[in-house]
Amino acid sequence: MIVEIGHFALVLSLSVALVQSVLPLIGARTGDQRLMETGTIAATGGFVLIAIAFASLMTSYVTSDFSVLNVFQNSNSQQPLLYKFTSTWGNHEGSMLLWVLILAFFGSLVALFGRDLPATLKANVLSVQAWILTAFLFFILLTSNPFERLDPAPMEGQDLNPILQDIGLAIHPPLLYLGYVGFSIAFSFAIAALIDGRIDAAWARWIRPWTLIAWIFLTLGIAMGSYWAYYELGWGGWWFWDPVENASFMPWLAGTALLHSALVMEKRAALKIWTILLAILTFSLSLLGTFLVRSGVLTSVHAFATDPTRGVFILCILCLFIGGALFLFALRAQSLEGGGLFAPISREGALVFNNLFLTTAAATVLVGTLYPLFLEVVAGKKISVGAPFFDLTFGPLMVPLLFAVPFGPLLGWKRGDLLGAAQRLYFAAGCALAALVCVLAFTGGTRVLTAFGFALAFWLLAGSLTDLFLKAAFIKAGWRTGLSRLLGLPRSAFGTTLAHFGLGVTLLGIVSVSSFQQEVITTMAPGKTIEIAGYTLSFDRIDQRAGPNFEAQAATFSVRSGGVEVARIESSKRFFPARQMTTTESGIWTTWFSQLYLSLGDPSEDKQSIVVRAWWKPLVTLIWVGALIMGIGGMVSLADRRLRVGAPTRSRQRAALAAGA
Repeated sequence: MIVEIGHFALVLSLSVALVQSVLPLIGARTGDQRLMETGTIAATGGFVLIAIAFASLMTSYVTSDFSVLNVFQNSNSQQPLLYKFTSTWGNHEGSMLLWVLILAFFGSLVALFGRDLPATLKANVLSVQAWILTAFLFFILLTSNPFERLDPAPMEGQDLNPILQDIGLAIHPPLLYLGYVGFSIAFSFAIAALIDGRIDAAWARWIRPWTLIAWIFLTLGIAMGSYWAYYELGWGGWWFWDPVENASFMPWLAGTALLHSALVMEKRAALKIWTILLAILTFSLSLLGTFLVRSGVLTSVHAFATDPTRGVFILCILCLFIGGALFLFALRAQSLEGGGLFAPISREGALVFNNLFLTTAAATVLVGTLYPLFLEVVAGKKISVGAPFFDLTFGPLMVPLLFAVPFGPLLGWKRGDLLGAAQRLYFAAGCALAALVCVLAFTGGTRVLTAFGFALAFWLLAGSLTDLFLKAAFIKAGWRTGLSRLLGLPRSAFGTTLAHFGLGVTLLGIVSVSSFQQEVITTMAPGKTIEIAGYTLSFDRIDQRAGPNFEAQAATFSVRSGGVEVARIESSKRFFPARQMTTTESGIWTTWFSQLYLSLGDPSEDKQSIVVRAWWKPLVTLIWVGALIMGIGGMVSLADRRLRVGAPTRSRQRAALAAGA
């Protein structure tokens, strides 16, 4: 009965979404306030209905109701309870239901917290959001119904994919979807503004918080996915340039550009056309990512579906929304005002420079991701575009962008002083030079690129703090007054500093692990030792263990430094009988920001020894610590009241009218 309730709620939510798609839009065109208000009611009600459907599916998983095909294919009664919950979105049908749940959630947030938006803009935004929701509800109900029944019901399920049975998968997909789908609000605002014909600084202020929310979640989601792949897949890498990884990275690049472009539009009423286009392209890249994961055109550990029918359906959705949005943009672009003028050397110019390199980088990743697919369709040839291509194209684009980051906040609006900004960055330049010299000395002058990489990282770290130091005027006003000024700065200033500082931390981790990583691959038996990075690694024993739904071969190692044991590491291989699959569970010892990483390979023919891969990864955790700092920076910016208030409150408007009267 619970399953039927969920299915009925999903069908009913489609009806509500259809109402939301039409009536508020008509109300905005005719000025009918009651019709416009239906958008608020429908958005809230639609979210509640989809939440009921999602809760029904999750209940089926928790209770191991194998009469539901989706539960039978992706769960098992022996699974730990946590993975019964995560199995809900660990498959195509359930993850799409989570997708539309988050889509409806964002629509309901606009409905509930958009009281200060102009009535027509809010109605148009909710209608556009409902168009997207309607399309994906049709997709779920027609091709990916998660509530399909089995008769007779099997006694046991086929188990969740073993590599998805990890705590990381309880966190990664929801975070990623909150980012992916969150950009739909920016898209809806852009289309609503094109329909309404009103695009100004106030519009930019309204769109920035929603874009920032999506960017925060996508940043954290990508970082969590990277770390999950790092420790769960046993390959020792943190980024593979996998097409599905790229599918989440492209909207992040475009979304970062959109954040900076919206800032220029809000402050200077400039870049209006470009900001609208970026809002469209960012969500278009999110839709493209959805297509790549679910169409079956890619084979990846991240991919969910291989059914071509689903791929064609999503491709139609992709063409409809991207094509329709770009067509509307082409019709309206000529009538939009260009906005304020500014000198090339200015804060606006720095942000345009930022946008230029970010969008070019996104285009580079897009070409590298889609070209093999295009070539296979057109010429029938299969090629692989991997890390060498992206390293040689994406990397050089990032160097000038990262070098320019500290300059932006130090330049004035409309017209800036580049020489003055450079003079204020003397300390950052000194830190970068010191890092360059130290690395060259440490490596004997043999790793010039590594030295420049460290210098760039320290340039970013020190440069990001320079803006706050100068705004507080510690040197002129003294430390006590400077501290008081620092605490009085708007939160968005701290958020910007944290985001740029986090970028520097991530770069420091990338350069360090890429340059100084050590690897040892050998066959070890109990009692054997190897040396790596000044540590002695001893293979103590190997045990057979039984888990709730798997059998494990666990190897225990001891780590010694100077003859003293400093850590024990356990790495294992797990066999899941229900799926007939084997996974590798890496053993990791973290000391400060570095890690000793162990992964087991295949056993020898005599079963007395096993292949062991050991890596020493200096400062590797800074990669994800930096992403976390960036996310925290976004949250601090979001807490700035100026960013959360898009227009005067109604009470203030009434007070102003009364004073005028």
